[in-house]
Amino acid sequence: MHMKKWVCLLLALVMTMGLLAGCAGTTGTTEKKGDRISVSLYVWDRSMLKELTPWLEEKFPNVEFTFIQSFNTMEYYKDLIARGEEMPDIITCRRFSLNDAAPLAEYLMDLSTTEVAGTFYSSYLDVNRETSGAIRWLPMCAEVDCIMANKDLFDQYNIPLPTNYAEFVAAIDAFEAVGIKGFQTDWNYDYSCLETMQGCAIPELMSLEGTQWRMEYESKAEGQQVGLDDTVWPKVFQKYEQFLKDVRFKRGDEALQFSATIEPYFKGKTAMVRNTAALADDITKERGINSVILPYFGKTSDDNWLLTYPMCQVAVSKQVEKDPAKKAAVLEILTAMFSEEGQKHVAAGTSVLSYNKEVNITPTDSLRYVQDCINSNHLYMRLASTEIFSVSQDVAHKMMTGKYDAKAAYAAFDARISNYVDPEAVEVLFTQQAAYSNQFTDHGSQAASSLMNTLCAAFDDTIAIGYSPVASTSIYAGDYTVQQTKWVLTARNAIYRVEYTGEEILRIMDWLVNVKEDGSNPIRHRNLMPVTSGIRYTVTEYERGKFRLEDVTMNGQPLDKTATYTVLLVGADVFLEHPTFCGCPMPEDLKQKRQAYLVSDYSSQECMLEALTKTRQFLEPTEYVTILQGK
Repeated sequence: MHMKKWVCLLLALVMTMGLLAGCAGTTGTTEKKGDRISVSLYVWDRSMLKELTPWLEEKFPNVEFTFIQSFNTMEYYKDLIARGEEMPDIITCRRFSLNDAAPLAEYLMDLSTTEVAGTFYSSYLDVNRETSGAIRWLPMCAEVDCIMANKDLFDQYNIPLPTNYAEFVAAIDAFEAVGIKGFQTDWNYDYSCLETMQGCAIPELMSLEGTQWRMEYESKAEGQQVGLDDTVWPKVFQKYEQFLKDVRFKRGDEALQFSATIEPYFKGKTAMVRNTAALADDITKERGINSVILPYFGKTSDDNWLLTYPMCQVAVSKQVEKDPAKKAAVLEILTAMFSEEGQKHVAAGTSVLSYNKEVNITPTDSLRYVQDCINSNHLYMRLASTEIFSVSQDVAHKMMTGKYDAKAAYAAFDARISNYVDPEAVEVLFTQQAAYSNQFTDHGSQAASSLMNTLCAAFDDTIAIGYSPVASTSIYAGDYTVQQTKWVLTARNAIYRVEYTGEEILRIMDWLVNVKEDGSNPIRHRNLMPVTSGIRYTVTEYERGKFRLEDVTMNGQPLDKTATYTVLLVGADVFLEHPTFCGCPMPEDLKQKRQAYLVSDYSSQECMLEALTKTRQFLEPTEYVTILQGK
């Protein structure tokens, strides 16, 4: 059965029968805490926790927010619904297409008549309009993802910045002649394959035939197969084949990841890479390398385009409409998020473009060479359905390794897109017997505790400590596919193994809990507190969102300061340390003692999968924290 049809049938079955077996608690709620309205906001990535979430808490003191780091895919939210959980009040997702989002439509509010919808340029909003006229998703400010160039390197070798495709190729050749790689990117990733494939052929994709095909693809009915057309897409693969030759792609480059691509750029050994204006700004500011954005080039400068995508799309649960007070609060929050101030907090200082009429976000200096594209509205919004991402990566890699020429790539892409099935979504890894909620209480999150207990037990560690957001979802009872298993642990964590004394563990917990002398706060919101296994701790919340560590115990006794323990650390240093997040650097001597448990590019999700091959269950949770109220 076609995968999308299966999802819709499952959703219908869930809603018709009221299936709640294995439900581990709802994610959206209308309850009030004191005089505060409870609102759950799921963020697609922890980057939204930089400036947006603390600003929202400050702006709406009468709202009790729950912020959860979710996953950047519509399938994540479809899975919540399919297992009987309510949709969170406000949801965000960067990877978006109307056909991906269609099965969620009946669970989301129609925002087309809201005040915030009226602030958008209609051309950008119409991209998200359903055939019924409903608008359920609003696009946040746009990220620019094109060609990043080291302007200093161009000046040093007296090579002019290109203004069209022929000059782009000439610049590559000129750099190669002096021993510098002209262009490179992290070809390993699906987004790099997707964006370079679409980027090199934007004039074709934006033609009348291209836009007609896209409208048909994006609005296809369930069960309807829409493959590639035979006018535009053969040209796309021909241009991509030529692009790979022109940038001097070499066999083996298909495995290049981000660090292997960006390090030579830092050292002046690569002149141009595919990346974002945000990164160009950071590199210019933090490394002193004058980095600028160039477009995807056409035959002439009039054919140049910027590839953009919203930093995220935002939607609201239909359940919100049942409570007038909550609906009013959520719409106020939405208006704030899409205001000029709100979008600047979303962007957190990075270079973005706005889709809203009255929002003036001045492009940063990295975009000075693409102002013509901005002025002429040559902003291409990437086609980013789940299947397009996956199929682009597979087909592009086979072109890179010589298995496909342009003609074979077109045929394979067409066949795959017409009947896409994600193998990770169908392969059952294990069957979970007990359900655990991710709702945060005065004793923590059961789901987060279960996750950390599982990792701790599987790898024979005495203690495990999770810092930064850890759990993305409740744990349900039932079959777990590989994909569903990966969704339990938040993305982009590192895992370390350390031999720490009890005294050093107390210092780690002090780092993770206590507000620092300069006012920096490692928690800010209670459901972002550290999650422990093997030890328990008590804190006092002496001011909303500010905590003081009172004690740390093991087996009911104070931690032995002189004993040595094997500790598993799970988290993201950037969340705690970077000034735009929490601004709490880890003590250097404690950091130096860590040893990376995960080597090479073995992800934290893969580590969790390995743990579950041993335990075959998410283990029983424990009450790892006690939160007291006081001064």
